[in-house]
Amino acid sequence: MKLKINKLLRFSCNNESFLSHKSTHFEGYLEKKCTFTLYRNPYLFSFKFEQNRKHYIMIFKKLILILLCTITTTVFSQDKTTQPPYLKAGDTVAIVAPSGALINKEDKIEQSINLLKSWGLHVVVGDNVFKVYNHFAGTDDERCEDYQKALDDPTISAILCARGGYGTVRILDKLDYSKFRNHPKWLIGYSDITALHNQMQNEGYQSIHGLMCTSMQDDLSEIKETISTFKDAIFGNPLAYTLEGSEYNRPGKATGELIGGNLTLLHTMLGSKTSMDTSGKILFIEEVGEYKYHIDRMLQSLKRAGYFDNCKGVIVGDISNVRKNTTDWGSSVEQLIVDALSEYDFPIAFNMHAGHEDDNRAMIFGRTVDLTVGKDKSTFVFEE
Repeated sequence: MKLKINKLLRFSCNNESFLSHKSTHFEGYLEKKCTFTLYRNPYLFSFKFEQNRKHYIMIFKKLILILLCTITTTVFSQDKTTQPPYLKAGDTVAIVAPSGALINKEDKIEQSINLLKSWGLHVVVGDNVFKVYNHFAGTDDERCEDYQKALDDPTISAILCARGGYGTVRILDKLDYSKFRNHPKWLIGYSDITALHNQMQNEGYQSIHGLMCTSMQDDLSEIKETISTFKDAIFGNPLAYTLEGSEYNRPGKATGELIGGNLTLLHTMLGSKTSMDTSGKILFIEEVGEYKYHIDRMLQSLKRAGYFDNCKGVIVGDISNVRKNTTDWGSSVEQLIVDALSEYDFPIAFNMHAGHEDDNRAMIFGRTVDLTVGKDKSTFVFEE
């Protein structure tokens, strides 16, 4: 039993008409002799009893029961994100390019197709993948068209993003997930794809932070862990990681859904409907090509927005190619992160191999993980 309440509802029964939305749950209880008003926040009820007091007390009790069932159902339905079906031989993967242009990257796409086919999967490539419009893989509409088509197609089991760069934020508000909800599928990517991971999280679906087509190397043995963990993630094999210890680790234990991605993109989402609720979650962050003061500024902005207030833990991935400023920051990037998060008591684990390095191990966003952090090592295990 579920009653969806979107706005102020008013039911006037004396004149036998309903002035706003009505629910079938109410039709059996409301009669012509009562006046009923329902407000959303807080849930207040006002009845004008004209006759048969006991009868209306019974109605009132039934309505309270309906609302309690509704609230309970809503709360528990939001506890867990939805897992798209794991892939199996014969399933189809769509390759799309929602971000930067793929100039001279045809060989990377071909390698990706061959890899997926070697696992018994079928592959389709978006119509606009190799288009170039300024910085992007086609216009906003063209990139959106490919991604939307993959979202809507019930025969697609996973969407593999060809590359990151920049561009997903420009198509977020054009996307429609109504058909996707009938046939959920895995979104796969990292970097700029963080924006789409955020959107998937807010829609209530799990997604995979992992390799993209541009991750391919001439010698695939050089990215053995990247490929093997990606395969494990899409085919439903167990995922668990043991991280090298760090003097910067903040020891502790936490359990919660893993969310996050590229720090710049998480910062970019602030104040928008695509920003994520981090309450009770474990946050993963990675970054590439930024000054230390940029990293600090983004962390300070997230902190001021309450991003870490109810966070359960933080896992730090690769912070790659840190740029040097003319004025030295004065500490390591690890110390910078520890200092920025010093007022919180949740565990912090460094040395996760995920981000903009060749060793980019797959993680399932929206999946509950058990995190244990020590100075000598850290572990986190994805619940099955």
